Amino acid sequence: MSLSLPSPRDEAWRWADLEALPALADARPSGTAAELPVPLGDGPRLVFVDGKLDQAQSNAGPLAIGPVDTRSDHPLGRLAAGAGWALRLGRDHSAPGLVEIVHIATGGASHVPGLVVLDEDAQASIVETFVGDGWANRLTAIRLGRSARLMRAVRLAQGSGFQSLRDEAELGIGASLVTTVFAEGGAGSRADALIRIAGEGAYAEMGGALLTRGTQRHEAAVVFRHEAENTTSRQVWRAVADDTAVASLAARVEVARGAQKTDAEQSLRGLLLKRAATVNLKPELEIFADDVKCAHGATVGELDARALFYLESRGVPPVEARALLTRAFVGDALGRIGEDAVRAAFEAAADLWLGRV
Repeated sequence: MSLSLPSPRDEAWRWADLEALPALADARPSGTAAELPVPLGDGPRLVFVDGKLDQAQSNAGPLAIGPVDTRSDHPLGRLAAGAGWALRLGRDHSAPGLVEIVHIATGGASHVPGLVVLDEDAQASIVETFVGDGWANRLTAIRLGRSARLMRAVRLAQGSGFQSLRDEAELGIGASLVTTVFAEGGAGSRADALIRIAGEGAYAEMGGALLTRGTQRHEAAVVFRHEAENTTSRQVWRAVADDTAVASLAARVEVARGAQKTDAEQSLRGLLLKRAATVNLKPELEIFADDVKCAHGATVGELDARALFYLESRGVPPVEARALLTRAFVGDALGRIGEDAVRAAFEAAADLWLGRV
């Protein structure tokens, strides 16, 4: 497979590490699937193995399977074309419970598009989980009508390989989109999004926690584009880097000339567990309106030595003390997940990762 990949000379890809993708694209899947995660609810569930639906383990419910028109100009997102999944809900309709989508990779590369279209006052909650080994490349197009509400949670838990996500969303009047990304496991990742907040009074939020160790690299690159008045956006990201790992966060807010009374906030924080690790933070604001409230904060640091000493002086073992403080650091990002079962599952996975710190 011939790939045309972005160069690190491109500012939007300056921290990206895509060197392994050509080999992953040429590799053949083994067909030996990883263990299927335990369901988090009793709603619809899709299981994709190497990009193909496993019908025996799936319950599609209102989701449609087949060709999906989600064309994109994004360098990686445009590779995800053809057969995929779609969730379309009419006015005042709700998805029947939590929608779960599981992606299992057995080596090689798979490219799957997804589409979510919610009409006026429709609502849905979706959780996606990535496990296995290989390159999982996904494009998700989202269109929300007036007052529609979508909550998404994404867990990147592959053992090796690479996970690349591209979200392209458009929000109508009063619509709400909340996405939380939790990256752990042993694979690298890039979570990439362009969110157009096109309707007055719309709300968009995207954030999460990136946990890295060894030589691992995680990256998030998100653009919120405010195009209407009285819109709100939040980005809350936490990155933890151990050993010689690298975590990178680029968060951008664009406020168009007519998007008065925009309220946008970015909170980017990095935690270094070892001095050889790296956290890159890049908050950006581009504002062409004059009646706005926009703020950003970006900090990188180490665990508080005084807090560690306090816990250890109270009998808490050093490894557990470090895990407790790190857990508190990522807690405000994972705590924003609205579904109790999903939040508990993500927090349990974070505790498992932190227990080995």
